[in-house]
Amino acid sequence: MGRAGARSARTLGKARARRVPGLREAFDGFDPVAVARYDEARIGLLLQNSGIIRSRAKIEAAIAGARVWLEMAERGEDFSDYIWGFVDGRPIQNAWRGFRDAPTATPVSEALAKDLKRRGFKFCGPVITYAFMQAVGMVNDHETGCPRHAQCAATP
Repeated sequence: MGRAGARSARTLGKARARRVPGLREAFDGFDPVAVARYDEARIGLLLQNSGIIRSRAKIEAAIAGARVWLEMAERGEDFSDYIWGFVDGRPIQNAWRGFRDAPTATPVSEALAKDLKRRGFKFCGPVITYAFMQAVGMVNDHETGCPRHAQCAATP
């Protein structure tokens, strides 16, 4: 449950790293079975939790997302296979000289965001979806001078 719309996804790395442990604890280790069962009482507790962004809409979106994830699993769809299908199972390898060269969204993130929304996920526009793609390794946007660029490029 990120800060969709709050700031550029690129500026959120450090803030996100500090926030993830609080989110993980608040949302039962991101267990979709547990999150999908959240009721109004649990939402009320989350709205009082100062360790997370206390937005009813975003909390409800996380619950809805867990339910969609479970529905996909019940149909035999693997979420990882689904998202990686948008990049043919291989990370997109970019060669940016500087971070300002990297886009905030791409046609692939737009297509994935559109399909996520069609399935019922919320707060998943093309910019936050592209940030997600970067975070999970679907796209290598490390600058070419960064040691991680070559490491990520070598990973199949």
